[in-house]
Amino acid sequence: MTVDSKQPEVLAWRETQLVEAGFSAVLAQALAADGRYDLHALIELVERGCAPELAARIFAPLEEAA
Repeated sequence: MTVDSKQPEVLAWRETQLVEAGFSAVLAQALAADGRYDLHALIELVERGCAPELAARIFAPLEEAA
């Protein structure tokens, strides 16, 4: 699921929150656009000392079975 493109302010807010938490702009943009990621869980993990890239891997959505 992706964040509704009709709501650019939501996408921008999500991206800003991630960048402010320490995510690179490129990673923040990708994560912000993917509604399967729990933004608050990602930020909380980074605030506890986890590297942003690792937090993204930990909370990466599981691939759906074919």
